[in-house]
Amino acid sequence: MRLTIDQRVRKDFPGLKILTIIIKNLEIENENPYLELLRGEMIQYVRSKYKIESLKDLPSIRAYRDFLWKIGVDPTKNRPAAEALIRRILLGYELPRINTFVDSLNLASIRSEVAIASFNMDKIFGEPILRYAIKGEEFYGIGMKNPMVLQGGEVVIADGEGVIATYPHRDSERSKITESTRNALLVFCGVPGVSRGRLREARSLAIPLITTFCRGKIVASE
Repeated sequence: MRLTIDQRVRKDFPGLKILTIIIKNLEIENENPYLELLRGEMIQYVRSKYKIESLKDLPSIRAYRDFLWKIGVDPTKNRPAAEALIRRILLGYELPRINTFVDSLNLASIRSEVAIASFNMDKIFGEPILRYAIKGEEFYGIGMKNPMVLQGGEVVIADGEGVIATYPHRDSERSKITESTRNALLVFCGVPGVSRGRLREARSLAIPLITTFCRGKIVASE
């Protein structure tokens, strides 16, 4: 399985880069005490490094925000994943506890400031593609009670059955990672201004966390 970038998106955003990983034979748990220790350390790290007032001006955070503005998405309402997690900590809220896979990814996302999308491969139909949304398409994000009706300018990841992510900030309910997931596709979501080197850093942070807390075997990486 390979994620391709539609030519229109590639032409409009030549600086947009992505990295992907396929991991199979996962053993995902609800929680792990050692992962909880890492969560606590990450919270202390964020509070010592960042300030809520200046967060939006960091180069990587600004790059994601600028990208969203350009495609007609308000980043103050639909925040890129890494920014949303960092803001949560700075505002005094707990990091969400989902499962050992998602929680591991969240730590890698925070540390690298990179948005990371994840999908249950067994819930993806056909080859996924990064493309512009079609006006009127519906998207069921994780936890949504009602679908979001897309306007047609958003950048999305879609498979043969429809949209599985609004890029780079929300994944779908259909293909979300749960404790029953055995095979996963990870997408390290770049935008113009976020280098391939930073995406590689996010990947190098995510892989040991996932293989430590969810086992699994990396079968493809690009």
